[in-house]
Amino acid sequence: MKRNYEGIIVLNTQGKEDGVDDMVSGISKKMEEEGATLAQIDRLGKKEFAYNARHLAHGFYVNIQFDATPEALPKIREFLKRDENVHLQYFQKR
Repeated sequence: MKRNYEGIIVLNTQGKEDGVDDMVSGISKKMEEEGATLAQIDRLGKKEFAYNARHLAHGFYVNIQFDATPEALPKIREFLKRDENVHLQYFQKR
């Protein structure tokens, strides 16, 4: 049974500001390959961090709402963890 999830993904765009759409579409495609059904993707824009984590001053925030099985979520998290363009990720059930 699929559940409704919402996630925030912070992209490392340092030196790659023009590639945000490519990064988001790549992440979306991989999530769909894992069985997720994307409902909405909001590009929230570049925001400054409160502190300089991993030598980054800012990141590009993306809010993703999707439906997926509980078994698919760990696979999505693992893929994003290995993606060098993803700085942070957080998911919750809606």
